[in-house]
Amino acid sequence: MTRRFALFAALGALAVLLAAGLAPAPTIAAERGVLEIATRTGVHVFSIELAVTDAERAQGLMYRKQLPEGEGMLFDFKRDDSIAMWMKNTYVSLDMIFITADGRIHRIAENTEPLSERVIPSGGPVRAVLEVVGGTAKKLGIAPGDRVGHPVFSGR
Repeated sequence: MTRRFALFAALGALAVLLAAGLAPAPTIAAERGVLEIATRTGVHVFSIELAVTDAERAQGLMYRKQLPEGEGMLFDFKRDDSIAMWMKNTYVSLDMIFITADGRIHRIAENTEPLSERVIPSGGPVRAVLEVVGGTAKKLGIAPGDRVGHPVFSGR
């Protein structure tokens, strides 16, 4: 009887949060790692979450209220393809760095608009997308052609 009461109490509390629009954001565990970007200004290191499953890629950085500098999420699409991203349910402006299978930066969409459903295209086939806090690319001098070091790219 006690377990049943606890279950009903938990469900009731969740129903109240949902009704109030205060439900906790869904979280999906993603593998963590380190990624480096070699630029003309030096090598920049990021602590990243790796999104490799469909569920992790669909969730991305949605519902997060902040993203610290030096952190990000790497979306691995497992093969080169034209990719389209958006900012739905994403509260933080991001720089989206589109990366080819050999680890070269193909394109950067800087300072994306939070909560927008506007499609942000890769502009060609890419293997992955790195999302970092908006303004990072400009601040660190990250540009198309720079090299990204991570095991996802050509056995690195």
